[in-house]
Order: sequence, then structure tokens, then C-alpha cells
Amino acid sequence: VQLQASGGGLVQPGGSLRLSCKASGMNFGAAAMAWYRQPPGKQREVVANITSSGTSNYADSVKGRCTISRDNARRLVHLQMNSLSPDDTAVYYCNTYWGRTYWGQGTQVTVSS
Repeated sequence: VQLQASGGGLVQPGGSLRLSCKASGMNFGAAAMAWYRQPPGKQREVVANITSSGTSNYADSVKGRCTISRDNARRLVHLQMNSLSPDDTAVYYCNTYWGRTYWGQGTQVTVSS
């Protein structure tokens, strides 16, 4: 299983970013997917997850600002993030469980003016 995350970058407060994760080596349509993040000096935390049937859940800190979605045909999971603040600065990781836990390589999101 490989997870390739992309879409991070530098954005001003109030801006938006869309992260993407390309999955391979598994039956993508049958797998739940998730996004985690690790802010500087802090522990990794879940941001959002989406089941194989498309049900999504969000951390309270991003509820109403972020949307997780999946494109099973393209084996992609996206995280649309809006109204970003400096508190959202972190390395964002794609995650799945397929026999065991897998992590993508992470993509840096920096929110700064």
C-alpha cells in the first residue's frame, strides 16, 4: 500500500487549500481513509475520516471549515480546507488501515501572513 499526499503549501490566514492523497496497492473503494496532522511540537491528531460508503467525521477544530471527500474511480481522497488560521499549520498525513496502518509521506501546510 502506498499513499501519496500533495497540495500543501503556504497560505495566508483566511485562505483555502485542497489536499489530495493518491492510494495504490489496495482495494481503495473498500477502505476507510483519514487525514491526520501534526502541528510543530505537538502530537499527531486526526482531522477527518471517511468510510468506504462515504460517511465522514471531523475533529471539532475543523468542523464547518473542512470537507473530506473521495473519488473511488481515481483512488483519491481530498481534504478541502477553508478559513485557514495559523493554528492549522502542520504536516498533514493521509492514513488508512488495510491489514495494518499505513501513512503517506506528509505534506506541509503553513498558514502565515
